[in-house]
Parts: sequence; structure tokens; C-alpha cells
Amino acid sequence: MQLHIPREKSQKIINVFQLFSGLFPDAVDQLIETNKKAKDGITIEVTPMKLRRTRPQENYYRKWCKEFANFCGMSPDEMHDELLCQTFGSTEHATKFGMRRRPAQRSGKTSRSDYSQLVETLCRVAAETGYYIPPAHEDRE
Repeated sequence: MQLHIPREKSQKIINVFQLFSGLFPDAVDQLIETNKKAKDGITIEVTPMKLRRTRPQENYYRKWCKEFANFCGMSPDEMHDELLCQTFGSTEHATKFGMRRRPAQRSGKTSRSDYSQLVETLCRVAAETGYYIPPAHEDRE
């Protein structure tokens, strides 16, 4: 949803910025800059928040993906692509080097829950091949 407030309704813009300044004191400087640049007014976009993967989640995955890749004789990138394909599916593409399988979804902008699925796939596939990956709570030191 987008809300457009034209410059003619400058009092409404001031009210919105005052509200935002009170709610987000760290953003006051950015709000002032935005107000200076808003010659025609402002647009406020309201969208559902999507939680991104966490840094500990990514660190755990990257560490154990690399270790498991070494165990399997693969590079970390090859293992990551394989796990993406197994987690999110894949598509086949014709290239000059023949058919190539590519993941249907990359992990760059995945949600926290989708990234958890990727981590679970890593643990499941590793267990199926006899490689032990400790649970995340045991991995912290």
C-alpha cells in the first residue's frame, strides 16, 4: 500500500515526520534530509515485514556447508548449489557446455524460515551420507 501526501498538505507531512521522529529517534537526520528533497510531497509505503536470515544462522550454515563439502570432495559453492537445488527445486538449462541444473531459488533474499529449511537440508543430507553436523546450540563456543 502506498500513501501519497502532496506538498500542498505540508502540515500532514510535518505531522508524519514528527510521529516518525518520536518512534525512530535514530532516523531523525534521514527524515530531515528526505523532507528537504520532497519538493512535490512524499510517498509512504506500507508493506509486510519479512524477517531475513540471521547472522548466526548464516555463520552456522556456511561453516558446516564448507566442512561437509570438503568431506564430499566438492567446493563450498558446488555444495551450496546442490543444497539449494534439494531445498527449493531446480531447473534445467541448455548451455554451450550441455545441460546444467540450476537452483530455482537463491539464498540471498530468503526469509528466516526458508533459510532454516536450507540448514535442515544440509543436516539431513549430511546425516544420510554419514557425516555428523552438531546441532546449532552445541556448535557455539
